[in-house]
Amino acid sequence: MTTLDTIRELLHQVAGVLVWPVIAGLLGLAAAMLVALGSFAREAWERWRGTHRGLQRDCDALDALAAAQSHTVDGLDLRIEALLQSAERQRWRGLGRLRLAVRVGPSLGLMGTLIPMADALQGLADGNLPALASNMVTAFAATVMGLSISVVAYLIGAVREDWVRADTEALAFHAERLSRAETTAARRAS
Repeated sequence: MTTLDTIRELLHQVAGVLVWPVIAGLLGLAAAMLVALGSFAREAWERWRGTHRGLQRDCDALDALAAAQSHTVDGLDLRIEALLQSAERQRWRGLGRLRLAVRVGPSLGLMGTLIPMADALQGLADGNLPALASNMVTAFAATVMGLSISVVAYLIGAVREDWVRADTEALAFHAERLSRAETTAARRAS
């Protein structure tokens, strides 16, 4: 056995060890996408009905902040800005996970395709057609899963990105309205 054959065998063994984490990763991402799809459907239903708990919670927090600051106007704008930035960061963080799935899904799918292909080709060389067929099924299933995960994550992410922008604008408008009301009340009091 030559050095090149030893290296090939070592690479084959490493790839064989990686097949289980890749399959587990694909299954985990698929489960996460099912959860994300359910969460997306719930939020879409709420938005369609005109009730959005997350936006309402943040508006209520702004109202509470403005009411608590009614005695002292000093620093209200900074506190409102901090609350707005925190709410926006929280919304974008959820999109980051979807973007990760868009990228990782196809990568795991490709790995899940190529690793079993080596065994499939070995089965073909040995004339073992059942091993060839089994490994090809695994390879193609991994590809389909990886691409499906990516497509679902991309579509959910695209819609949620629009929602994040709309929510951020709505919160900024609400904060501006509160700030102007506070300024008007301060002028009347003086």
